[in-house]
Amino acid sequence: MIVHLLKCFGAAPGGGNAALVVENDDNGETARQTFARERQVSACVFIDRQADGSVVLDYFYPHTRSPLCLHATLAAAHVLLTAPGDPVTLTVTTAMRGQALQLVRRATGLFIGLAPQPAPAVMLEKYVPSELMGQHMHLLSPPVIASVGSPKLLLEVADRTTLRALRPNLELIADWSALHQVNGCYAYCRTGESEYEGRNFNHRDPALEDSATGVAAGALSAHLQQSLRLHQGHVTQQPCLIEVQYSAQAIWVGGMVQRST
Repeated sequence: MIVHLLKCFGAAPGGGNAALVVENDDNGETARQTFARERQVSACVFIDRQADGSVVLDYFYPHTRSPLCLHATLAAAHVLLTAPGDPVTLTVTTAMRGQALQLVRRATGLFIGLAPQPAPAVMLEKYVPSELMGQHMHLLSPPVIASVGSPKLLLEVADRTTLRALRPNLELIADWSALHQVNGCYAYCRTGESEYEGRNFNHRDPALEDSATGVAAGALSAHLQQSLRLHQGHVTQQPCLIEVQYSAQAIWVGGMVQRST
């Protein structure tokens, strides 16, 4: 087994959301979940090379297996595409749902290409955002569920002050998400021309709040149908920046990746 620790989407050198990339592991789902739980890194991705030369990515958070994690995918792209002799592009698939992801090394960095995915059809009553957030919510646009492979409930708030002050009902979010097959809430606000800031709520423990959520950035881009720069991690003191390039053919999610010492 070879294990790489990388930080992804950091807004500055040394920062970012940590991910473990694991190669040459033959263990099953139970052992992989135990590994992820014991390491307590925000995400682990196992690179499974198939006999036909294809590559499958299998994602685990400390508390559960996941259909998709883009910061872990970006870490895997660094392992697969940046050594001498590596290709500049590679198509991989996800273990749980067989979703195709295009990994590309460009002069401007690493990017993941993917397509919008069907989102669960959920009746979103007006009171739902307020209950989940544990306070009265005045949203600037109707709540919506969008997905590029891991559905998110998107909630647009007025400004950074409102966003950073949120203290949601994490237990209720977890229960509501499990009931409706949604992977948590993503609250966001617009901060400038194609500039946004967001926070992801997908864990019962406030200390496990994500510093960068690529699937949420992709879902927001798909919903707005535009390219964007998404800032995240102010509350966790790990400032991150996710670049999303939108087109009718594909959504490209990219950012900084650094090996952690």
